[in-house]
Amino acid sequence: MKIYIKNMVCVRCESIVKAELNKIGIPFKSVKLGEVEVDDDLSPEKRTLLNDALVKSGLGLLDNKKSVLVEKIKNLIIELVHYTDDRLKTNLSVYLKEKLGYDYAYLSRLFAEVNGMTIENYFITIRVERAKEMLVYEDFSINEIADKLHFSDASHFNRQFKKVTGLTPSYFREIKNNRL
Repeated sequence: MKIYIKNMVCVRCESIVKAELNKIGIPFKSVKLGEVEVDDDLSPEKRTLLNDALVKSGLGLLDNKKSVLVEKIKNLIIELVHYTDDRLKTNLSVYLKEKLGYDYAYLSRLFAEVNGMTIENYFITIRVERAKEMLVYEDFSINEIADKLHFSDASHFNRQFKKVTGLTPSYFREIKNNRL
């Protein structure tokens, strides 16, 4: 049986979920972004215990099918940005449609309804958040970051970064360097 977890965006989240499952005594087959495969159905008591434990870490169980689908969209985008170096061979819309088996117009409407932003804006925001990490913790040039995050060029990256943060990537890096 699969259970779905919201806000699960990184390897650290997977570790937290595994630890909580073990603590509560819930046997599981696998844990990956946004979902856990458990051996058996969860009793209402164990489900409540797990949800309460996850909420303390900023996570939580998803029960609503629409919320599960939106979380799958988010996780696919996060995987693309954080864990895949390959450039998309198709448009994001085609990629999501193929991965999830739903018409993109439906996915787009649902995502906007639940999150108050478009899938495209979410994708840009996640890429900019990743760029901020790269600017702070890694030693890549602006051009290298633009290329690694699959922006069409450095000026497009600069515009998107400034649109999301209000700062240019260079100024963002300068502020970081001045704080050290």
